[in-house]
Amino acid sequence: MKLIVFGATGGTGKEVIKQALAEGHEVTAFVRNPSKLNGDDPLLTIIQGDALNAKAVEDALAGQEAVISCLGSDGLKETTVLSDMTKNILTGMNTHHIERIAYVASAGIHKEIPGLQGKLAQFILRNVLKDHKNAVEEIKKHDVHYTIARPMQLTTQPLSKTYRQDGDSIPDKGRKIGRADVAHFLLQSVIQGKHINESIGLAY
Repeated sequence: MKLIVFGATGGTGKEVIKQALAEGHEVTAFVRNPSKLNGDDPLLTIIQGDALNAKAVEDALAGQEAVISCLGSDGLKETTVLSDMTKNILTGMNTHHIERIAYVASAGIHKEIPGLQGKLAQFILRNVLKDHKNAVEEIKKHDVHYTIARPMQLTTQPLSKTYRQDGDSIPDKGRKIGRADVAHFLLQSVIQGKHINESIGLAY
């Protein structure tokens, strides 16, 4: 499959690329700084650009079969950067008739984290969660087959493939999940056609 990864130089994005290449997929990494990726693999194409540039995003999407977005924002201030970048991706997908997207949001966008941990997340991460939620709502407005990942706290734990999923909330008492396992969920959802038009909470 031909995949394009946005947010490709982040921890989760790099894991998506690593796993996709290992499975023999053709991967395009859309990045602001190409020096952050090793471009030696013949199945990997690196395109330099800014996801806030609609034309650059549209051009990069040409010939792709699916999109995996691991985009993030800097800091905790109020912003629309994630929803703005997502709008550009969706517009480009429409132009090139691409139907499949997997998007990494965050646990907490539906206020689904219980207890004190949930209250802290809603306070500290309120601006990031709002932007992710707006991006997800934008995705749902479009005629695409989406999968939304809502991971709990991200870690550097190696790939385990033994994480838990919850379509309504988050896995019971789940607190963390490794970026490698989030990448595994995203990639397998896209490749195997799983979790179409679903939002899934992820944790160990």
